[in-house]
Amino acid sequence: MSFEPITTIKSKVVKLQVDNIDTDRIIPARFLKSVDSSGFGKNLFHDWRYRPDGTPDPEFVLNKPEGQGQILLTGKNFGCGSSREHAAWALYQYGFRVIISSGFADIFRTNALNNGLLPLEVDVDTLARLMELHQSNPSAPWTVDLQSELLTANSRLKTEDCELQTAFDINPFRKQCLLTGSDVIDYLAGLKPQIIEYEANHTI
Repeated sequence: MSFEPITTIKSKVVKLQVDNIDTDRIIPARFLKSVDSSGFGKNLFHDWRYRPDGTPDPEFVLNKPEGQGQILLTGKNFGCGSSREHAAWALYQYGFRVIISSGFADIFRTNALNNGLLPLEVDVDTLARLMELHQSNPSAPWTVDLQSELLTANSRLKTEDCELQTAFDINPFRKQCLLTGSDVIDYLAGLKPQIIEYEANHTI
């Protein structure tokens, strides 16, 4: 599945300061009946986002003006629980491209990278500082430069500008896929000419 390439993301940040958000919280199991990967964004965080009668809960961040952006800032151990790929689909379809946390479940990390999401991991102290920066000015845009592997978080504290830059690591192959908007199958398909040439020159 192809997706929009990530090069530089500059966006407002949506803060969901909750630890251990599991995949059932991201997209409840009762919404996993679709036969394809479309239509999940509307049910992202459904049980927080909507009241029992189906109306939006005005207290949940996605239903507030500051709940719009391409960067999600959240607590530790994001994406734990079951291995459903639908969680990554729902986040991407809602409009998120970057998830910032101090830790991701391994399977969720892989699913995110396979579906156009950058799981950007920072240490616990940096995450706490990022939360503070966002609190001081929720509307300040942050920048994620994938090529340079650098996050720049901005905020205005009274009359002074405050900026925090932090580097992050990403597997080079995964980075290339995100930069080009290609999943693993797309990448392998792009190598078809080299594969054909190799086979032609290495006959048994």
